[in-house]
Amino acid sequence: MLQTSWKISLSVLLTAALVIGASSCKKSTPDTEPVVEAPVVTAPAEPVVPTAVAEPKLEPAAVVVVSEEVEEAVTDAAAEASAAAAAPSDEKLGTPGPGMAPLPLEMPKPMFVGTPTNISVANLQKPTGKPRPPFYAPEGCVNLALGKPVASTDDMPIIGELDMITDGDKEAADGSYVELGPFLQHITIDLEKQCDIYAVLVWHYHKQARVYYDVIIQVADDADFITNVQTIFNNDIDNSAGLGIGKDMHYIETSEGKLVDAKGVKGRYVRLFSNGGNANDLNNYIEVEVWGK
Repeated sequence: MLQTSWKISLSVLLTAALVIGASSCKKSTPDTEPVVEAPVVTAPAEPVVPTAVAEPKLEPAAVVVVSEEVEEAVTDAAAEASAAAAAPSDEKLGTPGPGMAPLPLEMPKPMFVGTPTNISVANLQKPTGKPRPPFYAPEGCVNLALGKPVASTDDMPIIGELDMITDGDKEAADGSYVELGPFLQHITIDLEKQCDIYAVLVWHYHKQARVYYDVIIQVADDADFITNVQTIFNNDIDNSAGLGIGKDMHYIETSEGKLVDAKGVKGRYVRLFSNGGNANDLNNYIEVEVWGK
């Protein structure tokens, strides 16, 4: 009896202990287990490899054989282009500048002194009373007309010979000038080759103060004045010579002569017109110089 009671008591105690242990275990365990997220692992970026650019395939250069004639033509063309680039422009002619030099002009002895005041001619240039300033042209210019042949509308002058117009004698003394017939006449100087002309200097007659009418100066490639005719001076105010009305002025003859800026015109023949003057209807020439290369 006593043994049975003890067994029952021990059974009760074991049961209670199991109940208490189960409760303790249930309280320490949470209803839901925390969710642990796995870390996100990012794959390292792959290095960017530049795309290789294929180098162009160069073909071997073609070999060009140039004849001596073609090579000389190319060389001459290059030389002409270089000379044209170095040549002074028209605006610089007559004035100092790179590559320019004063024309080495030699003046004859003056035959009268003072400024004439008793000449009544329309469109007359007023004398300055001062020496003409030096005229600058490309270095190396010479008198191309010196000793060159002269032709004229009057091939039998009243006084003198036509070759006296280019003989270098510029004095106004008797025996130094040529006198052509009356009214419109002209002379033509053959430079004997194509030239670059920068100035024309003419002395008609400077023993007295005279004015000559219809003074016209032209340059051309041919003796008949058909090809490349260019007028560089014209003081024909009424077109009496039939070559057009000129815009240049009449001028008084002096020992300095009349210097005309030719602006580098190209040509072989130089022709000068005149149509008498205020003294008489005759036409005189002492000397003509053509400066150029």
